[in-house]
Amino acid sequence: MSPSDGETSRCGFVAIIGRPNVGKSTLLNALIGEKISIVTDKPHTTRQRVLGVLNRGADQAVFIDTPGHARRTKRALHRLMARQIHQAVDDCDVALLVVEAKGIGKDDRALIDMLGDKLDRTFLVLNKIDALPAKSQMLPTLQSLFDQPFAALIPISAQTGENLPRLVDEIFARLPVGPPLFPKDMITDRDLAFRISEVIREKLMTLVHKEVPYGLTVEIEHLGKNEVGQRVVHALIWLERESQKSIVIGKQGGVLKQAGSAARLELAEMLGERVHLELWVKVREHWADNERELQRLGYDVS
Repeated sequence: MSPSDGETSRCGFVAIIGRPNVGKSTLLNALIGEKISIVTDKPHTTRQRVLGVLNRGADQAVFIDTPGHARRTKRALHRLMARQIHQAVDDCDVALLVVEAKGIGKDDRALIDMLGDKLDRTFLVLNKIDALPAKSQMLPTLQSLFDQPFAALIPISAQTGENLPRLVDEIFARLPVGPPLFPKDMITDRDLAFRISEVIREKLMTLVHKEVPYGLTVEIEHLGKNEVGQRVVHALIWLERESQKSIVIGKQGGVLKQAGSAARLELAEMLGERVHLELWVKVREHWADNERELQRLGYDVS
């Protein structure tokens, strides 16, 4: 039913925050029903805010997936990530503080302190309940947070979808009255080049280890179609050090081929068309230490 039929629509921004690897991006994808934020087991996979739109009748929730909160701010990239978290919290109507149901630590508590007087419009989302042998294991976590004035404490599994309907109901009930901000058929504000670059970066981050995932970023150099109707993607993989090239390329190009093949399959499914993907590995030293370099590579430094 539309507002003109007598209903008053609701719309607002919902910030998803939490320390690294608590399942924020998995939660966003589960809420939207489509993969719009990449997921790996590496901390700081999400580097820029990713917006996802969920419509329910005349109402609209605009979710903002943020980078994992960390205390390191020496590098320009880390400062950028921290700014995006604070901006999302400042701008939101509702916040979701995602923690692991098995327990919270000092980084979780640092976020509680950061939220301050916004806790009364914050849902504490205890994620990964599917990993607990017994639900009673949540009790110490719940008891330790009982004195905090959260809007609600909601246990969920973003992986299995358990209790997500309740979370969605609670979110929409808290949104302010207002018209939708985005078209009904829009699920994210990120363009195709960004989404493609993120898929490629996800596959690379999954395959390489140690410090290398944090020293690489992906830039789409060309996006078009060829004469046989294939989607053509030329992507540059930027690394911080020459020594990282052999790791990302792999023996006889094995790592790069594996990442390219996995990315091509996912992109073909996402786009619904054949994809011709070409990858080049290059070095741009200290790209993550310089805001001008970050901006040139497509990062929003504002």
